[in-house]
Amino acid sequence: MNGKTVMACIDAAHASLREHADEIASLDQAIGDGDHIINLLRGMDALVAMRAQIEAEAFAPALKLAATKVLSTVGGSSGPLFFSMLTGMAKSSTDIGGVAGFARAFAAGVEAVGQRGKTGTGSKTMMDVLIPVAERFTALADSGASKQEVLETLPRVAEENMLATRDMLATKGRASFLGERSRGHIDPGARSSQLMIAAACARLVQDDA
Repeated sequence: MNGKTVMACIDAAHASLREHADEIASLDQAIGDGDHIINLLRGMDALVAMRAQIEAEAFAPALKLAATKVLSTVGGSSGPLFFSMLTGMAKSSTDIGGVAGFARAFAAGVEAVGQRGKTGTGSKTMMDVLIPVAERFTALADSGASKQEVLETLPRVAEENMLATRDMLATKGRASFLGERSRGHIDPGARSSQLMIAAACARLVQDDA
């Protein structure tokens, strides 16, 4: 894995977010500030514009480069959270190799987001997708699962847990002010996270095709 892998995943996530931009905007207008997808796409556009720099780096430096750009371009709470995700992954990816190495890096990134946002599962946030995916990723790695099995399983885990946010009561962020009215809506951060995970996995599957 190197900067080209990082950029390939960024490209895939960017395309998926653009495709579902109206849907995410509608979800966010229902229970949030309405600017989640705008902020994410601004950051993604900035990353695409620095393709050459990212692709020229090794894996960890590429993640750090992307993290810095995300922090300076993504508004709202998403910028610091995704900065933490990418930085946490970078710090834990010096010895990355195969499924186990990437599982450790992803788990470290998710842990960093949790520490920054001071939340876990059950709050109707992106963490309701990220934590279960990280846990399943770690379990798969520990069981010796193949890369193919991991890339097929994680999108399903992400989707299951994204859909589960519909019936949750929001206890974090703007949605928490709605109380019981936050139920019945999928969390936009959970949806965008699920889309990016699914897109990145689909792109990585192509590398083995």
